[in-house]
Amino acid sequence: MKTIIWDIDDVLNEMMRLWLERYWVPSHPNCTLIYEEITGNPPHSLLGVSISEYLASLDDFRLSKIAEEMTPVPEVLSWFQQNGEYFRHVGLTSVPLIASSRSAAWVMKYFGQWIRTFHVVPSSRECERIPVYDQSKEDFLRWFGKADIFVDDNHLNIESAQKLGIHTILIPRPWNGSRITLAESLQVLSSYLGI
Repeated sequence: MKTIIWDIDDVLNEMMRLWLERYWVPSHPNCTLIYEEITGNPPHSLLGVSISEYLASLDDFRLSKIAEEMTPVPEVLSWFQQNGEYFRHVGLTSVPLIASSRSAAWVMKYFGQWIRTFHVVPSSRECERIPVYDQSKEDFLRWFGKADIFVDDNHLNIESAQKLGIHTILIPRPWNGSRITLAESLQVLSSYLGI
């Protein structure tokens, strides 16, 4: 049985869209940026703010009721319902530790039937001093050593996994330049049933 490693935010859910539309824009009414125009992630320069201000807002969002009530991407949830039992699944996210329990709870609420293991490569934050086991998802994947397929929205993470010999699926988002649709990405993922 093949093992799929899943990124959480912007793969299983639409965190960036919800953060922008339901959290950032209401408190910044002069913001004209729309989700489809987020051509860089992080998008702080597109918003005209510092990386610190962006991260503070994102962290506040992650702890908000809006984030807690996020629903899964319907097509991805449907893929799990149809194909989930044919693979082993691992959640792998890069969030600050302050939000990791919320992320884990969200994953278990919606995907716990399939995703039984949850790992965090903590995003660093000023004033936070924690032991560092992995600097990146690549470090985690190398240590873990059991990944057959890696699904993410960040092309740099995808390239890192490919260097390790892992099959990859890039979930299309405005910032990553993917030229295929979400349905096509999930169809490619289903094709790994035969490998």
